Order: sequence, then C-alpha cells, then structure tokens
Amino acid sequence: MPQSIDVPGLGHKVPIPLGARAGNLLCSSAIAGKDPGTGKLAETPADQVRLAFENLKRFLDAGGATLDQVVKLAVYVKDDAVRAHIDPHWLAFWPDAAHRPARHVTVHDLQHGMVIQLETLAVVA
Repeated sequence: MPQSIDVPGLGHKVPIPLGARAGNLLCSSAIAGKDPGTGKLAETPADQVRLAFENLKRFLDAGGATLDQVVKLAVYVKDDAVRAHIDPHWLAFWPDAAHRPARHVTVHDLQHGMVIQLETLAVVA
C-alpha cells in the first residue's frame, strides 16, 4: 500500500499528497515553484524554476530518496521561454552526463500563474 509523502508548505489545495512511496518506488505529484514558507508562487519565471528544483529536493528528502536515485524527471512549462532557466539547475543537480535521469520537457497550459511543474520518479535503495 502506498505511503503518502507531504512536505509542509508544498501541499496541494485539493486532498492529494505531494507524492507517494510504495516499497522502493517514490513518485511525486506536481511540484511547483512556490515558497514553502509562504505557500505562494515566486514572482519571476527564474525564481519559480529555482524553487521548483529546491522543492524537488525537499520532496526527495521527505520520501527518503536522493538525487542519485531519480530515474525520471518530467518538466511542464507554461511556454518555451521558461526552458532557458532549467538547464543551470539540471546541471547543478546532475553534473555527470553518464548518471542523469531521463528528462522530458513539454509546454503545458499551467494555471494560476505557474510557469513550471516537476514530476519525478525515484527508486530508493
């Protein structure tokens, strides 16, 4: 049975967890670029992307996983201009090209001022 994973300040407004873990499989729901202290989205696309990646790390920590255990990262962006902000964080998290997770970036009709959402899948050792 899955165990719900939540991170204070990063929850959804609907009754779903930020993610779930079943055995060694950890899967997230949408991770946004919001400040966990205020629960509000960052004002600029660059800050939303930065916070989304920081929140990804917070989620992994809460689920007992590390960046090295991420096998897939789905990235949803409001428009193509947001893509320019992704790679610096991607490269900081996974500098070794031989050990990066799969990644897919798609343009999506994000709502309520969001410009990025992340979804991840990790296999916890």
